[in-house]
Amino acid sequence: MHWGAFGAAGLLLCDPARGVLMQRRAWWVHNGSTWALPGGALEAGETVRSAAAREAGEEADIPSSAFRATAASVLDHGVWQYTTVLGVTDSGLDARVANQESSELRWVPPDEVARLKLHRDFAAAWPQLRVQLGRELVLVVDAANVMGSRPDGWWRDRRGAAERLRDQLSGPAEEGLRDAVTDVGAGPQWRWWPRVVLVVEGQARGVSSIPGVEVVAADTDGDSKIVEVTAKARKRAEDHVVVATADRELRGRVSELGAGLLGPGALLRELG
Repeated sequence: MHWGAFGAAGLLLCDPARGVLMQRRAWWVHNGSTWALPGGALEAGETVRSAAAREAGEEADIPSSAFRATAASVLDHGVWQYTTVLGVTDSGLDARVANQESSELRWVPPDEVARLKLHRDFAAAWPQLRVQLGRELVLVVDAANVMGSRPDGWWRDRRGAAERLRDQLSGPAEEGLRDAVTDVGAGPQWRWWPRVVLVVEGQARGVSSIPGVEVVAADTDGDSKIVEVTAKARKRAEDHVVVATADRELRGRVSELGAGLLGPGALLRELG
């Protein structure tokens, strides 16, 4: 039995200090009295991220501004999909039971989740979800190299070309990147909402940041700035960092820092 004509989504929220937010379902709902996530059916035209945030607000009084969505994992039943949206939050979030679909909310350390009486589908998905719990993807983009990979006249207006690339990069920040593109290796059912850092140099200095895309200007050597940004990008050792560049020497330097690599062509194809 599937609930939701357009699929369903839930929010797996992680607070590094307290664990994950678990919801005990009311006795009268489907698979009642089991533990799972705040979530529910998608509305027509709604994205999975919006649906998960809306349901978390309705069921646990969680404002969408209180967390950042980092990734999504899709359980595909062919005619119907359930998407688990993973998010991170700070310790100040105070969740509470907000409607009759929940009987209890509890922050649970990851090691103790499997001890609960879990919803059967969440129990099956939990081992893979736990591996990516709290992790973020940081996409560091070598603006000069990516712009230089396509002969569209970018050299006539380097700052304007950097601004166009910056605007294009707001797409992955909003819509996400497929795991096959990022090469994180989580699996084909995964998608990532990255923190995007665009490193500019030369005549492109002065390009401002926009929501979803942080712009960092290199005072002199662009490659050294990218290495510096890559080294600082991880908030935790488990986070994923991917650098978009075709520069062979730079690729070697960031690889030594544990970063993944993305070619300009693959990035531009994803941006459309």
